[in-house]
Amino acid sequence: MTEIDPVFEDLSVPEDSLILIVDDNAQNLELLQAYLEDLGCRTQIAHDGAQAIEMAKLETPDVVVLDVMMPRLSGFQVCEKLKKDPQTAAVPIVMVTALNEISDVERAIEAGADDFLTKPVQRLELLARVKSQINVKGMERRLQSAIERMREIGKSEA
Repeated sequence: MTEIDPVFEDLSVPEDSLILIVDDNAQNLELLQAYLEDLGCRTQIAHDGAQAIEMAKLETPDVVVLDVMMPRLSGFQVCEKLKKDPQTAAVPIVMVTALNEISDVERAIEAGADDFLTKPVQRLELLARVKSQINVKGMERRLQSAIERMREIGKSEA
């Protein structure tokens, strides 16, 4: 595990969290992975949309950082597929793109994206948004667990 830079220590997330980074450009993947290492969790990389979908099915990530402009399957298409699959529907998706038209943001949201960043990606903004998505997912998990326990208690008292 990489040592966390003290500047980003408050941005750390649970070490068992998994971030799937998807981009067809090797330099972008390397940069995003280097930035996200400061969160202190695991990262996996996918070089295209089809690979990302397969990897997400094998091990459900806690968040996906997804490039929009990719060959074969665009980030919009990948986002739609992940959101339609019950196994990955709740996985937060942060879309990253050089596109900066309002219509692109609207399309990302319509595809199911939870957040949107434009390139060049600012390190702190990326870290803060990914951490926020991981924390929200963790809170949802804890809430669901509490609801299930309350149901069990209600059944045992009946």
